[in-house]
Amino acid sequence: MDPERLIELLEHVRSRHISVHDAVARMRHLPFEDLGFAKIDHHRALRQGFPEVVLAQGKEPKDIAAIVLAMRRQGTNILVTRLDPEKVANLRKLRTGLQFQPVARTATWIRKPLKVTGRGTILIVCAGTSDIPVAEEAAVTAAIMGNRVEKLFDVGVAGIHRLIDNRGKLDAAAVLIVVAGMEGALPSVVGGLVSRPVIAVPTSIGYGASFQGLAALLGMLNSCAAGVTVVNIDNGFGAGFAASLINRV
Repeated sequence: MDPERLIELLEHVRSRHISVHDAVARMRHLPFEDLGFAKIDHHRALRQGFPEVVLAQGKEPKDIAAIVLAMRRQGTNILVTRLDPEKVANLRKLRTGLQFQPVARTATWIRKPLKVTGRGTILIVCAGTSDIPVAEEAAVTAAIMGNRVEKLFDVGVAGIHRLIDNRGKLDAAAVLIVVAGMEGALPSVVGGLVSRPVIAVPTSIGYGASFQGLAALLGMLNSCAAGVTVVNIDNGFGAGFAASLINRV
């Protein structure tokens, strides 16, 4: 239950459209609902402004479907992350109505039209096409949280002119998410060009010495550009969520 729905419910009680007992029944699963195998935090939208997000990694499709159903009963928008093709195939059979974003490896269920609450545009900047799945996860997350999102892909430092050619987009963004693998140099370059927060996302893309993204992570943590902060390896969701919070301020 989000603040908007809670206010609506209390207004209905005040106007006597529903009884106090009915209102209590609708809130019976606050702050959480125990499904036995999972405890769904229905209170999170009130605390943080967005409902609990379902991480599909490590979960059985039937359990994901049960969690989605419980969240649907609360009427909240739903985001499921880290879906592999097998889980997607099973979820299509178990739970209808989900919209799948295969590149981002996410699924969404939109109960009500998304309302833009972010003050500016979040720009997703991606170094190479191999980094796009992580960038798309960030984009889907930021969009469902009520932000205007733009994308600028395949502008890595190996062809820096591609980035400079889009300087206008960099300057116009309120928050930038910069996704890169290999040595992870792109966020430092972007951070040195703009006067906005830059959230760096290292990816596990790269040859042997990249150590599954560790080289990019360390490079970004050691960035000499001011204003660059770093999330974990391949954590597009975390970057999208953080950017959304910044964009509300």
